Amino acid sequence: MNPTAAAPRPAGPTRRELLQVGYSGLLGLTLGGTARASAAPDRRGKSVVIVFLTGAASHLETFDPKPDAVAEVRGEFGSVPTAVPGLRVCELLPQIAARADKFAVVRTLAHRDNNHTAATHHLMTGALQPGVRFDKPLSRDDWPCYAGGLSYLSPRADGVPHGVTLPTFLAEGPLVWPGQHGGFLGPRHDPWQITRDPNRKDFRVDNLRPADGLEVGQLRDRAGLLAAVNAGQAALAESAAGRRLTDQQQQALSVLTSGRVAKAFEIDREPPAVRDRYGRHAFGQSLLLARRLVEAGVSVVQANMGRVQNWDNHGDLFNRMKRDLLPPLDKGVSALLDDLTDRGMLDDTLVIVVGEFGREPKVNRQAGREHWAPCFSGLFAGGGVRGGQVIGRSDKTGGYPTTTPYSPDDLGATVYHVLGVDHESEVRDRLDRPVQLNRGRVITPLFGG
Repeated sequence: MNPTAAAPRPAGPTRRELLQVGYSGLLGLTLGGTARASAAPDRRGKSVVIVFLTGAASHLETFDPKPDAVAEVRGEFGSVPTAVPGLRVCELLPQIAARADKFAVVRTLAHRDNNHTAATHHLMTGALQPGVRFDKPLSRDDWPCYAGGLSYLSPRADGVPHGVTLPTFLAEGPLVWPGQHGGFLGPRHDPWQITRDPNRKDFRVDNLRPADGLEVGQLRDRAGLLAAVNAGQAALAESAAGRRLTDQQQQALSVLTSGRVAKAFEIDREPPAVRDRYGRHAFGQSLLLARRLVEAGVSVVQANMGRVQNWDNHGDLFNRMKRDLLPPLDKGVSALLDDLTDRGMLDDTLVIVVGEFGREPKVNRQAGREHWAPCFSGLFAGGGVRGGQVIGRSDKTGGYPTTTPYSPDDLGATVYHVLGVDHESEVRDRLDRPVQLNRGRVITPLFGG
């Protein structure tokens, strides 16, 4: 042996390296919802992809057109029939229309809040925002998003996060939209947040690799890793900040030893023909990345179709929908449904296409539509959903349900049902009080019930 060679390193990382991992943010994104160091059974339920139409798409220009209504209700677009009796969709969604056998449309989603932030919280958590007021921002008093609730009730031990949100973080200046994290369950149950456009040629998730001096090969000795983390906890647990850092270390190190999620982000490994089918735009490539993440084992992926209020068309609605919004959505969602089907994944993956509310039936003077929460639509496919059906009816203007309405609470109960957890389960709020996770009811007609 060369006497000048460096002494061999121990199997686990040093305390200094653990601190490096925590402070450097290792993965370059918001870590949460990954496995804790304690042994826990992996969840074996289904996955959910939420295609979120940020800002609220018009239901009359998507899944509940009113071709026989007067012009100021009908709008400028025509509609096309599908193979499903009673189901017509906007003429700018021809590819989705051709796949109507794969999905169900619920036309009677409804709630009472026309405010973007409160409505987003309601849709993405299945619960009303605590202390709701106009534009109440993100808070640790909020209810948990679906990935957060799943993380709390069904912890994993395989290093794969429960949830990933991409490619935008919903915020406008200092106002951050609620419903995007683990809420009162705490930061360890937050989903990962990706804020880069996967359509960019230089797309990558920063620092999805070990920090300097930390070897992945050494981390594969799981026993040594856990011993090192546990040894460092005593020193770090002296303060609340130290405890937070320890959680981050456990999460980041667990991801490194898995590698499955890191490979999922390598979207350039997809054949060019596959990427072309989704569309070479942010909508399409975000949905392709969602498929890759589900394939890697992520339970809940939220793909935001644009930045905050992207679909909030109070004026020039028809030009914007025709030019920028509906064609890429049509291409991307259709490719996702085909891809999941071809890979045998659709039965185990619920796809939901929805905004936080709909749009007012009457077109305004600026050729737009105002907020409208009393009635809107959502598309549901896979995850056990019986395709080829329309659930519910709205009135002749699309203003109100004429059959059973379904609230965001019900949507939340349905999501948890597909994820394999009891939506009525007890969780603990910030004051350690027992609360019921969700008070909705599963939308049973989706599943043939």
